[in-house]
Amino acid sequence: MRAAPWLLAPVAALSMPAYATSYLTIEEAQRIMFPGTTLTPAALTLTEAQAREIERRAGVPVPGRTLHLWRAPDGAAFIVDEVIGKHEAIGYALGINADGRVRQVEILDYREAYGWEVRNEKWRRQFIGKGAADPVLLDRDIRNLSGATLSSRHVTEGVRRLIATYAVAVK
Repeated sequence: MRAAPWLLAPVAALSMPAYATSYLTIEEAQRIMFPGTTLTPAALTLTEAQAREIERRAGVPVPGRTLHLWRAPDGAAFIVDEVIGKHEAIGYALGINADGRVRQVEILDYREAYGWEVRNEKWRRQFIGKGAADPVLLDRDIRNLSGATLSSRHVTEGVRRLIATYAVAVK
């Protein structure tokens, strides 16, 4: 006797792999990037002109006009953003110093089966010190990760976009 298909659904659901991983909360990433500093939420909605200028500078589309931004007393900023890996979103945070240079990048959430290597600290350190005058391009000044090409590319594009966003709308 065969089991009814609806009886097999729970078993199939249990055997499906789960890849989504949360590495850090926003608060944890803030403490890592800005230890001992009080960050203040700052509402920022980009204008159409700002979005166009960011796209021109970064060479990638601005996916939304609202920034998830916190400011430090010295003018530095903490920004939370998402990019698409191959199919799923990668949540990341960018710390940017008051001079517009990258302070740190942290991966908050990763939802794909492949490409999680973008969380590697050595790879993320490549962004430190990058600013608006730097290319921030994969295979140029940012090393690609074999097996994580799309994730590497999209995180790199996201960081480049946020550096441009800081220069155009935050600074």
